[in-house]
Amino acid sequence: MKPISKPLSLIGILLTTQAFAAEEEEAVKLPDVVVSADFRPSTAEKTAVSLTEIDKETIESRGAQHLEEVLGLAPNVNLSSGASRGQFFQIRGMGATSQFSAPLNPSVGLVIDGVDFSRTGGAATLFDIDSIEILRGPQGTKFGTNGLAGTINMRSKEPTKEFSLRAESGLAEYNTRNFGVAVGGTLVEDKLLGRASIYSHKSDGYMNNDFLNRDNTQNQDELTFRGKLRLLASDDFTVDLGYTHLNIDNGYDAFTFDNSRNSLSDHPGQDKQLTNAFALNTNWQVSDAVIVQSTATYLKSDIVYSYDADWGYVGQFDPALGPYIGFERFDRHRENYSLELRALSDKAGRIFNDTTDWTVGLFFLDQDEAFKQNSDFGIFGATLRNGDYNTQNTSIYSQLDTHLTDKLTLITGGRIEYFKARYSDSNALNIGQDEGLFGGKVGLNYQVNQDHFIYSTLSRGYKSGGVNNNAALPVNRLGFDSEYNVTAEVGVKSNWFDKRLKTALAAFYTDRRNAQVENSIANGVQFLEFTGNASSATHQGVEASLDWFLTDNLRMLGSLGLLDATFDKHSFNGVNYDGRQVAHAPKYTFNLGSEYYMNDAWTLRANVEGKDGFYFSDSNNSKSSAYAIVNASADYKHGHYKVRLWVRNLLDKDYATRGFFFGNNPANSYAAEKYVQFAEPRVAGITVSYDY
Repeated sequence: MKPISKPLSLIGILLTTQAFAAEEEEAVKLPDVVVSADFRPSTAEKTAVSLTEIDKETIESRGAQHLEEVLGLAPNVNLSSGASRGQFFQIRGMGATSQFSAPLNPSVGLVIDGVDFSRTGGAATLFDIDSIEILRGPQGTKFGTNGLAGTINMRSKEPTKEFSLRAESGLAEYNTRNFGVAVGGTLVEDKLLGRASIYSHKSDGYMNNDFLNRDNTQNQDELTFRGKLRLLASDDFTVDLGYTHLNIDNGYDAFTFDNSRNSLSDHPGQDKQLTNAFALNTNWQVSDAVIVQSTATYLKSDIVYSYDADWGYVGQFDPALGPYIGFERFDRHRENYSLELRALSDKAGRIFNDTTDWTVGLFFLDQDEAFKQNSDFGIFGATLRNGDYNTQNTSIYSQLDTHLTDKLTLITGGRIEYFKARYSDSNALNIGQDEGLFGGKVGLNYQVNQDHFIYSTLSRGYKSGGVNNNAALPVNRLGFDSEYNVTAEVGVKSNWFDKRLKTALAAFYTDRRNAQVENSIANGVQFLEFTGNASSATHQGVEASLDWFLTDNLRMLGSLGLLDATFDKHSFNGVNYDGRQVAHAPKYTFNLGSEYYMNDAWTLRANVEGKDGFYFSDSNNSKSSAYAIVNASADYKHGHYKVRLWVRNLLDKDYATRGFFFGNNPANSYAAEKYVQFAEPRVAGITVSYDY
């Protein structure tokens, strides 16, 4: 057997699969995987970072429509819902878990085809996505303030000279139906390549609203269009233009008093966005010594996020306990643009006696968010507010890769960033911030031989301060300071048995200072959330993976993450949380799967993945339960056609992706209780595709 020509997924943490053709004369091997985790593309096993790459075959084998449905394959990675999708991400216990009125201050960057979507996780739809790279640990040198905990980098399929066509249609439970087409190839011989895709995903969702007698108040209605052009202007100069259009019109009706999937809300919410994003990239081989690259991006999003805040209906309980008219809506208009100019050395441009590759760059990002809040909590008051939050990030960065010997390389990189922010609203709240930030890394890489790579890094990540915009908060809660961490990491990546087995192992220790943590104050049905600075926290752990062809037909895949992320010093409302695990930081995450290639036509896959229980918040001790879920699929391929049967969460396990602990039930005198939002139940479907 031999692999198909396209590289498979990562060795770093989870390696997923592609179908193989049977040829007994040649033993199967796992090919190298090219990733873009650093300034220069490299193979995963020679990249000095703990990472997971999830390829398109894995995405398709699950019938996955959004990043939330594959993120469980990556160790020490978690997500939070609080919306129609799990769109708030945490890596090694760091990351935002929700957003209400205040501007989002992410710790995990989300980059889609070069555009920064870090504040808009609902945009991570998956059709025609070729790979997902999940980088763990500070990425300050390359990605700046959004890379404090790590970065998720999604790349759609690139244009090629050869004509290609993919058509896909699927049906699944809960009235789920999908259809998409992608086409690409040469537009002008030897000059212009192109690719375009369009995809529609619709589902009634997984909630029943008993009051309205509807089963689609948590529906999914997502349209994605992607377009790419590549101009081969000359042998030395290329231009890439990318465009993404998203029209998402999802419902949001997730929370109930009895923690069930049966809602009683009379005003179900919405989770909508209309997004247009552009990215223009150039690559110029100036000479044998220097390469110059530039990137310009623009993103515009109109977003609606609303929910029935009381989760009930008027007259549901005794009016003496308070009328049920709670509702809250946030309209956001986001407009971002960025400019980046970078120069890299080629082989003839090495410095310091031809030992050192260099990179230097300039970066500017402007983000503006205008918002409107319309809240009505009945006897507890109403809020109508308009505001604007504008931030600007200006950075300079550089990196040196010094080859001390043929096998030993010293990496030194740094980034200096100036952050400027202005917030104002119709409640006469005005907050300004200006600060200098810096991060970087020092590392040693040792290529023992062609099969074994050892690395060590000491890196500093950072994240700018931010704003709490609720005027009901004390004055000292209206802003919070910047956060930084220092992380030491060592890792080894290896090939065994003539590349039939690939393994990766990383251990890390993070000293987190001035940690930004989400807190909350409950006041009846009013839920006041804010971000503050804890004193410090320590995050340490291990990440391991394997990808192994036990035979030419049987492949085993696995990953394990162990995480101890605890507060060194943190208290809230007089409660001491010293030594407690931080929120959304399960102590273990795991994945174990297998793939069986029966013959040229049939491929079977199954995996089990799960995680330990975790705290929902840094301001109370409410926790989720530990869980494990099973996913499976069976493919039949005939010529250009493929039929795939798939099921996610085969055993129909209930598990939570978001939780609160506060009083929201007047029938219980607003006593504080735990309320959770469930992930999807068992969902099975069929997908038929045609590839040419």
